[in-house]
Amino acid sequence: MEVTLLGTGDTTGTPTPGCDCDTCEAARDPGDDTRRRLRERGIDASGGVERSRFSVHVRNERTDECLLIDLSPDFRHQFLHRDVALPDEALITHIHFDHLDGLGNAYRLFEDLPVHAASEVDPVTGESVADTIRDKYDYLDRVTVSDHAPHEVFAACGFEVRLVPVDHPPLVCYGVVVEDPETGATLSLTGDTSYGIPERSREALAGADLLLADAIVPADLCEHHPAGGDHHGPDGVPRTFGTKHMTREGALALADELDAAETRLVHLAHYYPVEEAFEEPLAVDGERYRL
Repeated sequence: MEVTLLGTGDTTGTPTPGCDCDTCEAARDPGDDTRRRLRERGIDASGGVERSRFSVHVRNERTDECLLIDLSPDFRHQFLHRDVALPDEALITHIHFDHLDGLGNAYRLFEDLPVHAASEVDPVTGESVADTIRDKYDYLDRVTVSDHAPHEVFAACGFEVRLVPVDHPPLVCYGVVVEDPETGATLSLTGDTSYGIPERSREALAGADLLLADAIVPADLCEHHPAGGDHHGPDGVPRTFGTKHMTREGALALADELDAAETRLVHLAHYYPVEEAFEEPLAVDGERYRL
């Protein structure tokens, strides 16, 4: 499979509109050293570095079918600026706008777009992710929504796919496992989550060739969150920022636990210090992997 990271940022992205912090300024105008390091990773940063809202494009190289995981509000920009085909099928992990609202771009672009989502009823909203998509986008008659129970294996674009529950209060949210049934190549995404991922989901996410892990900020920024940090490691460092997202340290600890062959940190805020913001394993838009 070929995996392209279309969007690697959090809700506001990097650079954030109206922000003149060092990291956003460096994203707009990277220095030569940053451009060179990103070029070595296959990223052309001549026009700046970007982390748009989260989305991952997965192409089945055997069938040339494409699965899109989460539909970013930056959908149009992403597909105009990255060399990827429009998806044949899509999957939504949860209903926050930065993962869902790009679905409106389906209007007049698709003859048919199957969308996969979880069937589990969210006690907060009283409906499942699949139901919310149907209700919100009922005018998109060329979009069909398929419901899937958590941990159910279903076919999409020639892959075997599973939605696995994670921890992103107050709403239900899911990580994703995508496996090629012929080669065994596996992509795992934590989805938006704290470090408190259920054990069964951890088992499903384990052993991936590529793990994309939510890591919104460094752990030392927990002191600025009203809820502080949670899920402290043996060293006392918080692995969760507030209640909803992993810290960088939490994501890396999870990657070690899950024994991922390669890890990229995603859903990144512009609060990373500029000297760290564009260094591996932090991802930037446009990174591409063959598994």
